Amino acid sequence: MTATTLVILGASGDLTQRLLMPALYRLHALGLTRDLRIVGYAKEPWSRARFEQHIHKALQSFAQDFKPAQWNRFRRQIDYVGGELTADDLRALKDSLSPATLFYLALPPPLFGTAAEALGEAGFAKAPRNGWRRLIVEKPFGTDLASAEALRQAMHAHWEEEQILRIDHFLGKETTQNLMVFRFANRFIEPIWNAQHIEQVQITYAETLGVEKRAAYYDHSGALRDMLQNHLMQLFSLTAMAPLGEWDAEVLRNHKVEVLRSVVPITAATVNAHAVRGQYRAGHLGRKKLIGYRSEPGIPRRSNTETFAALRFEVDNWRWRGVPFYLRSGKRLASNYSEIAVQFREVPGALPKAIKAGNNWMIFRIRPTEQMDLMVTAKQPGLELSGRPLVLTAPYATPDHREFSAYEQLLMDAIEGDRTHFLRFDEVEWAWRLLTPVLEAWQSGTPDFYAAGSEGPSTQKRLLDPGHVWRPIADNGDA
Repeated sequence: MTATTLVILGASGDLTQRLLMPALYRLHALGLTRDLRIVGYAKEPWSRARFEQHIHKALQSFAQDFKPAQWNRFRRQIDYVGGELTADDLRALKDSLSPATLFYLALPPPLFGTAAEALGEAGFAKAPRNGWRRLIVEKPFGTDLASAEALRQAMHAHWEEEQILRIDHFLGKETTQNLMVFRFANRFIEPIWNAQHIEQVQITYAETLGVEKRAAYYDHSGALRDMLQNHLMQLFSLTAMAPLGEWDAEVLRNHKVEVLRSVVPITAATVNAHAVRGQYRAGHLGRKKLIGYRSEPGIPRRSNTETFAALRFEVDNWRWRGVPFYLRSGKRLASNYSEIAVQFREVPGALPKAIKAGNNWMIFRIRPTEQMDLMVTAKQPGLELSGRPLVLTAPYATPDHREFSAYEQLLMDAIEGDRTHFLRFDEVEWAWRLLTPVLEAWQSGTPDFYAAGSEGPSTQKRLLDPGHVWRPIADNGDA
């Protein structure tokens, strides 16, 4: 790679310590970023040595295979500049920048627009000759359609859309990228990836964790904004999009937006048929007693913020008309389990009475292990012609396979200018358009309560077509 500078605004914060620096350290250890200069920028009036100590401590806690010798090489790439998010203070970075420079906003979301405008006013958005400037922004991209549009305007005051890389780390996950490869690289999949052969699609992201130390953020966000509007919407659009005519970042992003534009709009009159919210109360996970959401530190005692959200999408196009897509995510559920599950329709032909078919699923498991499962019916060994269910499992990675984190993947893409796994604004816009009626409806009323450690609120069943059931979250080994 050519000499590049990565400036991390918010370099003293949690995101930098837990995710960014460990990813950069790993990439350096693999020899992929030896020419990358990393400049931390934060309000703390630290020296370079003090910042190095801060990062050294973080890597000891969060980096895989931390080695002192490797750290001594990595630390030579690190520099630090202290200052506020003003154009005047940011100009102190000028001598640290390369012709190719990437700015990473590892900041609280309310500061995204401020930082983007200040960088522009400092003159850093304009690329020098034979160079480039890029801006990475973490989700959330606004809290509703109006705030997302306001953020876009603030960023576009100085930055072109092509310069902005909006990160959703789910797009860097191996299973997410494997979904695209498996769909489009196997001839036998694409002809049956449509409403003629597929009965339903379920996308689940379940967590056993509560709000932990994120109470201030989470109570103003909730499950719908925190997980479904971004992460699960990405999994949905990748599952439903049409094959690409050419492998190109803009073509891919166009196809994802086409999916979102094809979703039947949810209206105030149809919210209850398309959305369910829940909130966990006290319960148990194994022998562990769990308190309710309203008893968590920092949560108001009458909070109506949802800790569980489920949606039903209907896609009005030739490929998917008549196929419901069910999305759900929640905290304090029965297990840490995540998947994209596709059920195929029953076979139309005659079968012996002893054979029960129609339970074919293609499952892309994300957690706790990354693997693919195909649920099929085969003959039961013996003299009679009877059937039994089988699960054909393909582990995603072999024991000797080198794993990469989502941030490692996305940082390399950002440095190389590959926008494939980043969001364009119209994708953000259409996701908010779909969910705005739900958010407005949920301004009043209360969530449906569920016991911590359970499968979520029982009312989620109302989203399902007759004959459909939610796949179990707990002990989902062969389900």
